[in-house]
Amino acid sequence: MKETFPKMTNQPSSVRFYAMLMIGVGFIAIGIMLFLLLVKNPPAPSSTSSRPSIAPVEVDFSAPELVLEDLAGNRVSLQDYAGNVVLVNLWATWCPPCKEEMPALQAFYEKYQSEGFVLIGIDQEEPLEVVKPFVEEYGLTFPIWLDEDYLAEREFKTNSLPSSFVIDRTGRVRLMWFGGVSEKFLEEHVTKLIKE
Repeated sequence: MKETFPKMTNQPSSVRFYAMLMIGVGFIAIGIMLFLLLVKNPPAPSSTSSRPSIAPVEVDFSAPELVLEDLAGNRVSLQDYAGNVVLVNLWATWCPPCKEEMPALQAFYEKYQSEGFVLIGIDQEEPLEVVKPFVEEYGLTFPIWLDEDYLAEREFKTNSLPSSFVIDRTGRVRLMWFGGVSEKFLEEHVTKLIKE
């Protein structure tokens, strides 16, 4: 007697076919829902993603003998502030991170000026007609100097804006950094030199 076996086919059963179809449709539906959620509520950018991380560099060199003019046309010098802690900030009105950090610089200056702290903003290359309206708009009360010939950049050996240098009470440059900063950054890194 000859045994007969059921004929084997490579075609899936209709149950398996519909199960796989439902799984595929489910994955597609989940993908569409995630896409719609991301389009409707994109993830918020972190505060550090748009700006590179700024870190001060500890240095130790003599402050340059820098002589420029202030907004009133008076000759001014870093030597005029001997005995103070001086933050020299090189900036320009067209520079976005320079604009962004101005309120923090102003607030820090107001808080510590009575403790022998001076902030000098040295505008690079721009004339008085451009700088003065900017200073008025931002309500800046710290000394602003004009440097149309990039003398400060050459003396401090930088070509980045903003660039900042902190001079201690003995006339030594002790900290430097490139890029815009916050008031918290200034509190963390500059206050200790003021308190020395």
